[in-house]
Amino acid sequence: MNITTKQFQLLSDINLVWDFLVETYDWKNDSGRPAPFFEYALTATWMDSSYSFLDRFWFDGDKVVAFAYYEAPVTDIYFNVRKGYEFLADELIEYAVTTMPHFNGEQQFVFSDGQQFLKDAVAKRGFKQVYEYEDMIFDFKNELNYELPEGYHFVDHKDIDIVKCSKLCWYGFGHGERGEFVGWDKYDDSLEWSPAKSHKDGWASFMSPTPHETPQYNIIIADENEEYVCFSGMWWVPQNHLAYMEPLCTHPDHRKRGLAAAALTKHYRTLKPLGATHMTGGDDEFYKKIGYGKGYHWTIWRKC
Repeated sequence: MNITTKQFQLLSDINLVWDFLVETYDWKNDSGRPAPFFEYALTATWMDSSYSFLDRFWFDGDKVVAFAYYEAPVTDIYFNVRKGYEFLADELIEYAVTTMPHFNGEQQFVFSDGQQFLKDAVAKRGFKQVYEYEDMIFDFKNELNYELPEGYHFVDHKDIDIVKCSKLCWYGFGHGERGEFVGWDKYDDSLEWSPAKSHKDGWASFMSPTPHETPQYNIIIADENEEYVCFSGMWWVPQNHLAYMEPLCTHPDHRKRGLAAAALTKHYRTLKPLGATHMTGGDDEFYKKIGYGKGYHWTIWRKC
């Protein structure tokens, strides 16, 4: 084997990462993160991409066989490895430990259940599992059937108002405590809290378009006053039969009314006929209540 490495380049390697993660995706065997995970984060307002040059590829000839990368915070390190290249584990971990962000000893590794070879490699270096969680998945062998409550309607993706969507996300992701939403037309540099300048403080509610996103499958729900009250993003990955839902939020004044469940039902009814077999969720109890089941099991490892 002719194993070489290459550092990630932000402006030229998006397709390289995407294709590799799509090719190696295996949700039944917990092989690592799905393709939208990396691309979605890379241009999100809460993501610090300034260290992305530290992300690294491993190649066998011209074929990508491993990728080490971070998400948020920058000290959370992830790995995707092509089957048959598990022998690279020590090299991958050594690179991450010595070179990738590890400020104040906060570096930690996030592994899926199918990455035991990586767990063994970090255990030899004194790392221990400190936490675990599960992102639940809805299996399309089952039926998702939640209707939209009276007084609400779906917004056609061609008619989406980005400012109204931004306003929804500002409150839906908890930024109302920082101040009232300020529309882009009223933006003032003197304002301490405004969506346009909160990129380092969490959800600003606007995300740059990326090459593989599928916004035509996003779901927005509005009330009778045409105010947006629920948003559910969708990345459709036909090669993996994957409906990757991200993000999901409901305005605080409209929660506990079944809007999120109705939005996910809309995804299910739209994408199952296209060949989707499963849809991602999260670790919140909400997903379990509406029928989600076993999904991606993640373990967090830190040096103790």
